[in-house]
Amino acid sequence: MAETVVSIVLEQLYKLALEEGALLRGVERDLKEIKDELASIQAFLKDADTRAADEEGEGINEGVKTWVKQLRESSFQIEDVIDEYVMYLSSQRVNNSGCIASIQKVVQMIKTLKQRHQIASEMKEIKISVSGIKERSLRYEFKSENGLGSSRGSIKSGNFGDPRMASFFIDETQVVGFESPRDELVSYLVNETNECMVVSVVGMGGLGKSTLAKHVFDNKLVKKHFDCRSFVTVSQSYTVRELLIDMIKKFCENNNEAFPKGLQDMDDKTLITHVRQYLESKRYLVLFDDVWKENFCDEIEHAIIDNKRGSRIIVTTRMMHVAEYFKKSFYVHVHNLQPLSPKKAWELFCNKVFRDGKCPTELEEMSNEMVQKCGGLPLAIVAIGGLLSTKSKTMIEWRKVSQNLRMELERNAHLTSLVRILSLSYDDLPYHLKSCMLYFGIYPEDYTINRKRLTRQWMAEGFVKNVERRTLEEVAEEYLTELIYRSLVQVSKVGFDGKVKSCQVHDLLREVIVRKMKDLSFCHLMHEDDEQVTFGITRRFSIAAISSNVLRSASNKGIRAILVFDKGELPKPFMKRLSSKYKLLKVLDFQNSLLNSIPDNLGNLFHLRYLNLSHTKVKILPSSIGNLINLETLDLRQTKVHELPKEINKLTKLRLLPVYYRKYEEHYSMLNFTRGVHMQEGIGTLKSLQKLYFLEADHGGIELIQELKMLRQLRKLGIKHVRREYGNALCSAIQEMNQLESLNIGVIAKDEILDLDFVSAPPHLRVLNLKGRLTKFPNWIPKLNYLVKLRLGLSNFEDDPLNSLKSLPNLLRLNLWDDAFCGESLHFQVGGFPKLKELDLTRLNKLSSITIDKGALLCLEHFRFNNNPQLKVVPQDLQHLKNLQFLGFADMPDELVESIDPEKRGECHWIVKHIQLVLIRKKVGSRFHDYELYPIHTVSNV
Repeated sequence: MAETVVSIVLEQLYKLALEEGALLRGVERDLKEIKDELASIQAFLKDADTRAADEEGEGINEGVKTWVKQLRESSFQIEDVIDEYVMYLSSQRVNNSGCIASIQKVVQMIKTLKQRHQIASEMKEIKISVSGIKERSLRYEFKSENGLGSSRGSIKSGNFGDPRMASFFIDETQVVGFESPRDELVSYLVNETNECMVVSVVGMGGLGKSTLAKHVFDNKLVKKHFDCRSFVTVSQSYTVRELLIDMIKKFCENNNEAFPKGLQDMDDKTLITHVRQYLESKRYLVLFDDVWKENFCDEIEHAIIDNKRGSRIIVTTRMMHVAEYFKKSFYVHVHNLQPLSPKKAWELFCNKVFRDGKCPTELEEMSNEMVQKCGGLPLAIVAIGGLLSTKSKTMIEWRKVSQNLRMELERNAHLTSLVRILSLSYDDLPYHLKSCMLYFGIYPEDYTINRKRLTRQWMAEGFVKNVERRTLEEVAEEYLTELIYRSLVQVSKVGFDGKVKSCQVHDLLREVIVRKMKDLSFCHLMHEDDEQVTFGITRRFSIAAISSNVLRSASNKGIRAILVFDKGELPKPFMKRLSSKYKLLKVLDFQNSLLNSIPDNLGNLFHLRYLNLSHTKVKILPSSIGNLINLETLDLRQTKVHELPKEINKLTKLRLLPVYYRKYEEHYSMLNFTRGVHMQEGIGTLKSLQKLYFLEADHGGIELIQELKMLRQLRKLGIKHVRREYGNALCSAIQEMNQLESLNIGVIAKDEILDLDFVSAPPHLRVLNLKGRLTKFPNWIPKLNYLVKLRLGLSNFEDDPLNSLKSLPNLLRLNLWDDAFCGESLHFQVGGFPKLKELDLTRLNKLSSITIDKGALLCLEHFRFNNNPQLKVVPQDLQHLKNLQFLGFADMPDELVESIDPEKRGECHWIVKHIQLVLIRKKVGSRFHDYELYPIHTVSNV
């Protein structure tokens, strides 16, 4: 992790050298010398980090750990001085740009001289410290990251200390929960397909991939089916040559054949030829266990031939891209191994802990807590079960283990293998992803993390690197995808378009991450029972419970991020001193807290890049917000901020500005349910802005809309209170937004006409939401080939709009709301809407019948009807929708609902009985969330 910190610092030093032409005299030379020293040290850091993290040989590594700690703290110090120096230079520019009265000028000169002297002095101290660290590094004989001896993992496969070896010797009678995946894999191995097939088992560490694969490999049916078999452990450190020799050796052992002589002396080409000749006439099975490298397929494909005899390759890996890479050369079946079901997890736990497999009644509650903590991870259940099996079967002893599990993970021999196996995937990460992964430990246990919130924090921290022709958001999402593919991050929720909406990490992996965070001074967690006053150096605060003592005593000036998860009120003294005490902050996140107001001096946080006030009680932003010249994200969702100060227009680096308030406490109204924000003239200066929603257009009128022309980087625009006379100006402004992907426009009143006549529609538009009366169907909508989501409301189309929309090639979601169509019948024609997954028909007051041709809506999964008063008969053609998984009726006529309810002998129940979930919703109050839900029983959900 010292490698990560040093790399970030080096990047800052290079950037500073490029951008700042006028460095302080003397500081320039010191900066260059520090940069050169750090660059020379960096080559050895990967080896140093690996050795410092290694649990074996503690005495040997204690000096290395101290050296890495000193380097990390010096890097922190350098980072602080650089940020203070950049802040100083910025203040100099501001002061020199204006006229200052003579007495103020003298005071300012004194302050400037003091700051210059302090920065120069700190630089000299750092230079001496880094030089000393470099000298001490020589005694440890670190290997260069490009050296032949370096390895990425601290566990070598095949050693007696390798905790993964246990999976190869588990008796089949001890295996629990693998019956179904075992049978599935066996069927793929022994089917009659003659082509060589790769069967990949993918999942996070500890799920039992190797155990499952070994039992499939040893299955009697499998043994009988193949002429020869070979089980080869790959792991992180291997050579292809050794691997191929080991494979042939295992084939020979399996068939009681003599091991070929001279293999070790063959050159690579001869060895590969020999392997091919050996396999040419055989139906073979080879299991490559624990593959880490994506290009492993390239390394072995010339030796592993497809002899058209039905040979099979099993690959176990933590990385989905390893499994998918094989598709370039083989037919591949990927089995994504899932955690054990609660029932099977309980069975495995009881078998491990209790001799008779039965849990005493008084321990059931705590046992269930332990099993839930394991999250269906077999290795965790076995490890924690093994620990508990040595404890007295008393509630006191078990409560100690439960409450101190993080401490037990650090020191208990029973859990050492679990920690090491879970740590392997983290240790294998490239340095830029390690910081991203550690961020998951900042969030509380069991917290479902929003993708956008997380990736924006990464960006603000500087973890996300600029890539040519890619936005930072796109690169950050690639980072998250990489962590998911490495089985480190679990997807919690996916949007209709397949994008990850939220994610989390396994509870026990989080415990490992929290331990690493503490060791690396990455973040200090404040919990309910956390009243400790001293906690050493840290870079971040995660406030899960507000501790006045800690907040009052915390003196770390180098804090870069504060995230508040406690829903209580923050102490006023803490908020008041925030910008003076933590002046180097980059991330401030108050989402869902009871924050009522922002201190007037918040603008002093020069380095702040991310400010999240969403779902707080904040109503007004101070004018000092204009001083946050580095701010990139200002999240004001679900706040009552209705007007932004004119100073907001100074934030030329601002990229994301979501600001609105949805009135869930009131009855729904399409035009008034969401309140937007007033902005002052001058918004054309916000040229970095990529997302702006919702702007209330009537506050600035046509002049404000004309300024939108300047915002050519906009990717998402939401604008409300539009009048008919704004149409030409709005179209003209939108034509300039070549990057626009999402457009949401709402009129000021129900009868107002929305006049949008684009010469050419935004070419990359993916989401379109139009709320307003349209004089004719816009001829540009059917040309939106990238459109995935379309919502039309108040349109008042007299003719069926489906004929114009049916050929949109990528449309996934369609919403027709509030008399978007004012006719009586809708017709979904054969072949129409080829990719549509979700369909919503809401408050179409005259709609009385729906026709769905066979061959229409073939991919539809979700269909919702909401408050269509004339639709009193359920459409019979719903029976054609074989892929429909959810059907919802909200506030629909009683005769329709009763006709599909089998408990009321509904004669139309047969139409919907094939659908997995049919849900009825009824309004019971005036507020948005005042409703009741009850399901209709179908064949699929009985």
